[in-house]
Amino acid sequence: MRKLIAITLSIALSATFGFAAEFTKGKVKKLDEKAGKVTIIHEELKSLDMPAMTMVFRIGEGVDAAKLKAGSDIEFSADRVNGKITVTEVK
Repeated sequence: MRKLIAITLSIALSATFGFAAEFTKGKVKKLDEKAGKVTIIHEELKSLDMPAMTMVFRIGEGVDAAKLKAGSDIEFSADRVNGKITVTEVK
């Protein structure tokens, strides 16, 4: 029983505090730093239940836009922030 409680607590804390960010591979197609947007050709985004495609993301606060140069292969995480799909972290 203790093990079940520990596992449940671990999962809840990870979801609450974002400890387990899911990273997805992609390629930057276009960066519009002035508008705060980046176009990425990406693999499936499982956490957002989204198939592989090319799409425009908002660039989240704290994300280093220097890592988002056109043509760069990246690993990134994305989430909905204020209803907008946003890049929240880049490796």
